[in-house]
Amino acid sequence: MERHIDSSLLSSEQQQEEEEQLYQQLLLQAAREMGSKTPVHEHLPSRLITPQPGLCIKTVSSQGTKVFVNICQSPQIPPPPPLTEAGLVKLLQSDDPSSYRVPMSLGEPHAEIDNSGQGCTAYDVVINDEFFKKTQKDTLFLQFLIAVLFEGLENKYSLDLSREWRVLKNRKCLGSIGQQSVRTSSRPCIQEIDDTETETSQSKGFSQV
Repeated sequence: MERHIDSSLLSSEQQQEEEEQLYQQLLLQAAREMGSKTPVHEHLPSRLITPQPGLCIKTVSSQGTKVFVNICQSPQIPPPPPLTEAGLVKLLQSDDPSSYRVPMSLGEPHAEIDNSGQGCTAYDVVINDEFFKKTQKDTLFLQFLIAVLFEGLENKYSLDLSREWRVLKNRKCLGSIGQQSVRTSSRPCIQEIDDTETETSQSKGFSQV
């Protein structure tokens, strides 16, 4: 018995795939524009914050080494301006997506051991706790956040990260998360954050995106 497949269903699936590819391209383009506008370092007042773990992203570098990004949260990191999913889509399709800023603190790399006993590199990234909750409810915002922070890490540390990533299911971070020193002054664009004081054995530097 022959089965007839509704052509409208095939058309709808194809359209969804095309839209997903378009959003991925727009996310990558927006992240690159945001990451390319990092200002020069300035010495500004700073304070220590104690971030909480959120989720851990696993990817690889162009050299094939494992890289883990601990996305942490803190109410002491300012939130980005309010934005709906429709607004984000419109922003990504605009001529200047870099006009929207997500404040975040980018930590220096620290060596860790993964579950298989192999050496790897981890980075701690801190964002506002309310914005973190938003990314957990909306996949597009999570994809947008990861695209932006990957670009920020690449620009700051001369990395080349794969855009093939996954969220670890059973752990919120790799390694320990200590206090971080962030600037008390806020500006509307990507910012460098003081890289002097922390209360961990790792010396960490930070930047806001």
